[in-house]
Amino acid sequence: MAQASASIHIPVSADKVWALTGGFLSLNHWLPFIKQSEAQEGGRVRHLTTDDGAEIIERLQTYDNSARTYSYSIDKGPFPIKDYLATFKVKEDGADSTWVEWSGVFTPDGVSDGEVEELFKGIYEGGLEALKANF
Repeated sequence: MAQASASIHIPVSADKVWALTGGFLSLNHWLPFIKQSEAQEGGRVRHLTTDDGAEIIERLQTYDNSARTYSYSIDKGPFPIKDYLATFKVKEDGADSTWVEWSGVFTPDGVSDGEVEELFKGIYEGGLEALKANF
């Protein structure tokens, strides 16, 4: 299995960061290339539409509000992967300081481990920079 991860320090409280990111359907509120997030299956599935019209369907696997973390899989998307599982974590790092981690494991489909690891590392890093820009 291939894997990728990224993390970032944000100089605000973990509660503020989680208030923006903690809803499974809130990705479009902080990730600029996600234009729409639509709930399906009672909110356990999010149907995302990107800037360029691509569709991504992600399924919530675990959710822990008190620990400020959730995991999700991709049911459908434009990515050359299968067996994708990502985890998003918001951790308190002091009174007004937060450490955010976004990571995933997956099996490449038709590409090398390195190619797909680079793809998702770029998505995670760009996403976390966009998140930080909200504060």
